[in-house]
Amino acid sequence: MRRRLKHSFEHFVDHSERSDDEIASYIKDIEIDILIDLKGFTRDARTNVFARRPAPVQVNYIGYPGTMGTDYIDYIIADRTIIPDQARKFYSEKIVVMPNSYQVNDNKRIVYDIAVDRLEAGLPPIGFVFCCFNNNYKIEPSVFGCWMRILARLEGSVLWLLEDNTFAAENLKKEAVARGIGADRLIFAKRVPLPEHLARHQLADLFLDTLPCNAHTTASDALWSGLPMLTCLGETFAGRVGASLLKAIGLPELITNTLESYERMAVDLASDPEKLAAIRRVLAGNRQTTPLFDTGLYTKHIEAAYQAMYERYQAGLSPDHIVV
Repeated sequence: MRRRLKHSFEHFVDHSERSDDEIASYIKDIEIDILIDLKGFTRDARTNVFARRPAPVQVNYIGYPGTMGTDYIDYIIADRTIIPDQARKFYSEKIVVMPNSYQVNDNKRIVYDIAVDRLEAGLPPIGFVFCCFNNNYKIEPSVFGCWMRILARLEGSVLWLLEDNTFAAENLKKEAVARGIGADRLIFAKRVPLPEHLARHQLADLFLDTLPCNAHTTASDALWSGLPMLTCLGETFAGRVGASLLKAIGLPELITNTLESYERMAVDLASDPEKLAAIRRVLAGNRQTTPLFDTGLYTKHIEAAYQAMYERYQAGLSPDHIVV
């Protein structure tokens, strides 16, 4: 990805070793018009660069799913599912409303065309496979309890999780046992190169989203790989991403509004192979025809958003909500 990006820009400058003051001065000197923060308040962020206001238009985008709560970020890229109109008052930024999903996706990502084997992945040869490849810190007790009740209702089913570290895996197994579920029904996947990771999604039957922080990249990984995802709509930006993606790929029926309905639908889908197979067929057809993975269409929309931001600045107008 880094190589692709470097070859796509006229200038690609690595400032990781420079101070905040040096970076801000450089940005100001070369007259950057729109400065985009892809990190927000996350690890390795360079928020202090933005606090120095080196560019006339500054944008919070994709990396931090929420408001920065500051006066030095003018806009946040979103959509109407992520930030409904009635929620705008909770954001310090003005909202840029994308027409489909706020999330950009790369339709050139490679999925290895290899035969993947359940046994090789540590999965049982038969039985329904639920999966969630989110980072383990997103697994909150109420959702985990919901998952355990789902497993209890479906004999032979397993839950396939990402192994962040051995401590998390052991703790999750202990919590499963405490809820009456055998530790062997939690299977942990090691991290592997992305094309291989995407390919192994075909071994799973249904991706179960987390709450209050949904799957983000992991959700688009699943959908790009052809694996249906079940989500529960939350109240915040981070908890509404799954719904945004499912709407953009034409599968709103996989969005639930409560954990109770989420649990019922998971059991229903696992108990009805024909229904789930029909959803898989819709997903396979929609992957190339709906907006979620239409990178060219997204590019046009994001360019229109940046154009509108800068035209307001050039006209001497304060930032305001923009609907693309």
